[in-house]
Amino acid sequence: MINHVSFCANIIKLKSSGFIPKVGLILGSGLGSFAQQVEVTSKISFEDLSGFPKAGVGGHAGQLILGYIEGTKVAILQGRAHYYEHGKADAMSIAIRTLKEIGCESLVLTNAAGAKNKNVNPGDLMLITDHINMTGVSPLFGEIGNDRFVDMCDAYNAELSDKMRSAADENNINITEGVYAWWCGPQFETPAEINALGILGADAVGMSTVPEVIVARYARIPLCALSILTNYAAGIGDVTLSHEQTLLIAKQAEKSVTLILSSYLKSFSNED
Repeated sequence: MINHVSFCANIIKLKSSGFIPKVGLILGSGLGSFAQQVEVTSKISFEDLSGFPKAGVGGHAGQLILGYIEGTKVAILQGRAHYYEHGKADAMSIAIRTLKEIGCESLVLTNAAGAKNKNVNPGDLMLITDHINMTGVSPLFGEIGNDRFVDMCDAYNAELSDKMRSAADENNINITEGVYAWWCGPQFETPAEINALGILGADAVGMSTVPEVIVARYARIPLCALSILTNYAAGIGDVTLSHEQTLLIAKQAEKSVTLILSSYLKSFSNED
């Protein structure tokens, strides 16, 4: 693992002439075009980075983009791997650890998710405040040493989450907040499963993000996370669930996401 991270970091440094990003972002389903906001210094295909994910899902481009957004140096993972693709919870581990190795001080994770509550609408945004791991698996399986026993309290950094709230307020965009449940997929949940998740306290459900949060916590990288609520979860609404619907609604929410993330990133340039 360490060798892969060092190898990838060296390639990135060579291809980017030593560019040192401050914030790393992982773009979820349908959000790839946010990368158009970047004043690009370099692009690197995941295929050139050993151990980086082989994105196999529509809406995930599979490349690392380095550059500036609102004056802040960023590294954007345009796409991610999911547990359901290969049965590997650690599929994003090397990529996340590499982001830290090349200089990222914090992360922003985005995803598409199904809403448990009808007090929100498809296309609304949710700031994740905590999560429920429904899969029983961990990206830290096989790690050695006491560091693998990671404290998951405050996994979603309070200061960074406050920055995201402020960014939404600046753009007069209402965002809800709640608990995200990780469901491994690829099949969508049954109505009974969604009912059970609601009893456990989940506000939204999706098929990514939680393994990345665990890895980031292990690597001591603070983060915040934002969900696009692309649909009502099974049994809540009357629309047949599909990945195509997820991509469609995510596309419609892109303007709001772009405004919020741009303002969020601008706040880091003001700190320099």
